[in-house]
Amino acid sequence: MSSFKGTTIVAVRKDGHVAIAGDGQVTAGDTILKSNAHKVRTLYDGKVITGFAGTTADAFTLFELFEAKLKQFNGDLTRSAVELAKQWRVDKQLRQLEAMMLVSDGKRIFLINGAGDVVDPERDAIGIGSGGNYALSAALAYLEASPGLSAEVIARKSVEIAAKLCIYTDDSIIVEVL
Repeated sequence: MSSFKGTTIVAVRKDGHVAIAGDGQVTAGDTILKSNAHKVRTLYDGKVITGFAGTTADAFTLFELFEAKLKQFNGDLTRSAVELAKQWRVDKQLRQLEAMMLVSDGKRIFLINGAGDVVDPERDAIGIGSGGNYALSAALAYLEASPGLSAEVIARKSVEIAAKLCIYTDDSIIVEVL
């Protein structure tokens, strides 16, 4: 898949909670179009959180499809993620979507992409988007060195660090926690 510019999303799991944080910057080439986009949302009556990296229209399509899968499979995150990935991979129109998603039910975290991958990270953090690796590195360091910080604080601070390094990431941060 191509790299996504204009997005940093990180998910952090700690002490029975999962936080997903994302920045708000939307770019077109080298121009900032918007700095307060909401790339992190709750779905399924607030029982699932998700964050996306990719084009905005593609993200809305994926949010709708994923929520439909959650309803179809009674909130089963694993089955919904696998079924979305399968549909995304085989459907000719969906295959054109340029996006990635992080999803969580407060226990598990999955990365879902159009290649058919459903990745359950082996660590308690994962990042996507152009600043995803910066945020992931910061999150892993905070998890190891700062036992008093919550998942929410670590996720927010990790995107703040990414915003200082990645020109496609800003500090207008949305965080959702389960």
